[in-house]
Amino acid sequence: MSEATDQSSGSVIAYPAGTPAQNLKLPSAAPRLATYPVTLKFEEVVYKVKIGDGRSYWWCGGGSNGGTSSSREKTILNGITGVVCPGEILAMLGPSGSGKTTLLTALGGRLGGKRLSGKITYNGQPFSAGAMKRRTGFVAQDDVLYPHLTVRETLLFTALLRLPNSLTRAEKVEQAEGVIQELGLNQCRNSMIGGPIIRGISGGEKKRVSIGQEMLLNPSLLLLDEPTSGLDSTTAARIITIVKKLAGGGRTVVTTIHQPSSRLYHMFDKVILLSAGGCPIYHGRASAAIDYFASIGFPPSSVTVNVNPADLMLDLANGIAPDSHVATTELSNSSTADSAEKDQKRTVKELLVSAYDKNIATRLKAELCVPDANSYNYTRETPSSAGGHKAITREQYWTTSWWQQFTVLLRRGLKERRYESFNRLRIFQVISVAFLGGLLWWHTPSSHIQDRIALLFFFSVFWGFFPLYNAVFTFPQERSMLIKERSSGMYRLSSYFLSRTVGDLPMELALPTAFVFIIYWMGGLKPEPATFILSLLVVLYNVLVSQSLGLAIGAILMDVKQSTTLASVTTLVFLIAGGYYVQEIPPFIVWLKYLSYSFYCYKLLIGVQFTEHDYYDCSERGRIKCRVVDFPAVKAVGLSHLWIDVGIMALMLVGYRLIAYLALHRVKPR
Repeated sequence: MSEATDQSSGSVIAYPAGTPAQNLKLPSAAPRLATYPVTLKFEEVVYKVKIGDGRSYWWCGGGSNGGTSSSREKTILNGITGVVCPGEILAMLGPSGSGKTTLLTALGGRLGGKRLSGKITYNGQPFSAGAMKRRTGFVAQDDVLYPHLTVRETLLFTALLRLPNSLTRAEKVEQAEGVIQELGLNQCRNSMIGGPIIRGISGGEKKRVSIGQEMLLNPSLLLLDEPTSGLDSTTAARIITIVKKLAGGGRTVVTTIHQPSSRLYHMFDKVILLSAGGCPIYHGRASAAIDYFASIGFPPSSVTVNVNPADLMLDLANGIAPDSHVATTELSNSSTADSAEKDQKRTVKELLVSAYDKNIATRLKAELCVPDANSYNYTRETPSSAGGHKAITREQYWTTSWWQQFTVLLRRGLKERRYESFNRLRIFQVISVAFLGGLLWWHTPSSHIQDRIALLFFFSVFWGFFPLYNAVFTFPQERSMLIKERSSGMYRLSSYFLSRTVGDLPMELALPTAFVFIIYWMGGLKPEPATFILSLLVVLYNVLVSQSLGLAIGAILMDVKQSTTLASVTTLVFLIAGGYYVQEIPPFIVWLKYLSYSFYCYKLLIGVQFTEHDYYDCSERGRIKCRVVDFPAVKAVGLSHLWIDVGIMALMLVGYRLIAYLALHRVKPR
């Protein structure tokens, strides 16, 4: 064995013999963040889900427990028991649908509800949503990353949000740089992550970035779901080697893996093998798996040379015993070949489950009864003067302050959305409409009051609906990111919401400002600076209210198609009831116009342009002057109580955003 020393704690870390000297180094995050050892134990973990029919499923234990589920529940995990200690890597193997990801999610404290039963402890304590969550790194199978951020920006913002205040900003930057070096991301450090439309880094590099986000924390418990999926064998080996070094530093590592190579398999310390229905058929040392299955009558095939233990184990988990293809070939001409093969698989599974109950289950229960060597209690962090412990407060739940979270999220949001908000197509769309509208209303004479009022209504309609349709996409598109980051305790929902809305202000208000500058003067509206500024403020006010409604619709439905459908219906109603098309609304439905912010914007714009003492030419030769307030379109909305309209729009602005914030609380972190 080779050894390396952690300079911060003095602990000696052992590596397998033959490890190259250049690999005997700790992750850059280790010297500054302490690692607390965690012994993870789970006993008789059962998880069930509802199903929509009464189909038959095979349960663990054989035919007596099989058949149709009368309670319409499917068992995903069926009595999983195990233990993994600091410094060990536990790998979960099994065919697709065996419950590997579900078990990993449960061990990470992200799978709650009445359908989960059993006992999961961390150093003898239940999961703590505060301290233990901060000490747990969870890497999901799907890489959820912002496409417009670079690799360095992604890891830097994660470090600034998740690392504690005990580190300075320079030290947090150093942590991020160290992780980039450790994961071999230096060549793509300034490349954008990319997405379905935007070209970016490769899939393997994205996976390493996702792992790097969790490595920043120097986690005591690291959970990885399929960390090698989509990677070539060399890159996969590099990832598992890094994970091995993390475990060697006293961390507890649990990973699911689909079909590891022989080289990867021998890096694991322990293995859990699950069959269909979430039934455990092996738990123990990875190096002892082949001998165990040989001892119960399933030795490797006689024709196999240098067998990969993972291949044998996955075959057994699927009910395929070594050399069973010979018997299947003999039955290939029989009409009962399919049923014989199914019976054979059922028999193999029953034998494996029976052997597990007889040989492994008893040993595991004995291991679970051994007291934990690690007495650190994650739910109680601060010693009291009496020698006991003090429960963590709400402020201790977060590693950074609210203001720090807000500022970092604001900077990250501005960097991520700068391409989206100021893309060329969007700018062309707004500017072209402004110039086209300016040409259509080119220097409208003061006597053409109908055309002037139509232009004001166009202001209220265009900037009442354009921001709304942009805003409905906001939260549905960020749903997966919000779930991921809040599940890891990265920030408060309030800091995220306010940074998201504040960050949109300069981007959302710049285009309507340019729009009004163009069309106002081209359209020949009242050429007074004060009137122009007030008109601009009313339009911007309308943009904010419209955006608020869009955010509320998107947050409530959290589905792009449903949100756009509801937004279309809402805008149509507001358009009709806006006071321009229908001026004499029937009394039984007149209340609709008071719900339309377009109505209030339209009224305020008219109130800015005209006063009760203004007149217009109401005859062909201009000999007759009529009061503007008596013009039908103006009379329908009135020119009085404008400050009340401003207040009503303020209530809409605050109310819609409050609804959006409350609706986001339904998006529960896992």
